[in-house]
Amino acid sequence: MTSDTRERLLGATIALLAGPGMAVVSARAVAAHADVNQSLVFYHFGSVAGLVAAATLRSTEAAVQVFGPAIRGARSFSELLRVGRRLHTEASAQGSVRVMAQMLAAGQADPVHAESARSCLSLWFALVEGAVVRLLADSPVRDLVDPAGLARAVGASFIGLELYDGVDPTGAEGALDALVQLTVLVDVVDGLGPLERRMLKARIKAIRSAT
Repeated sequence: MTSDTRERLLGATIALLAGPGMAVVSARAVAAHADVNQSLVFYHFGSVAGLVAAATLRSTEAAVQVFGPAIRGARSFSELLRVGRRLHTEASAQGSVRVMAQMLAAGQADPVHAESARSCLSLWFALVEGAVVRLLADSPVRDLVDPAGLARAVGASFIGLELYDGVDPTGAEGALDALVQLTVLVDVVDGLGPLERRMLKARIKAIRSAT
């Protein structure tokens, strides 16, 4: 019964975050949605912030489990972005991207929520960074890219696009198209022959030395 109550509270919190958002999340609202006593929020999680953190982590872990194999199996940056695009569509429909976006927004004013958001984002960033490192292993542009920074940029882009999509769907779609176009350039570079790759590396080295 205890485990069932905890799961109901987590499910109710995720539903509220993915729906009306953080503004309506309270012990009373969550308990009502879960059809349990309000005191059980504090019994199981200590505070509403603790409940929100646990719910966001649960939502993130579920999404990472679903999309992890496709991200780890991507054979090019174009394919990685296609996975990201599918993630944006499917995870948005399921609500997990909105849950994370709500936590990020709340973290702007609350350091407790900010810490929870960082912990959840680190799961995505670690997954994407592993794919970026693998895809860049033999790329001529490897030395130009910080894999950790790129992983965060890609992850932050998709979270931000969830918010952008709510006010300008056409603009958000254009932003996704632009990301895909950039990855095509990387894939083209990776397809160069040995001579072209050596020339490109030399050019990159010269540019880096001049900056």
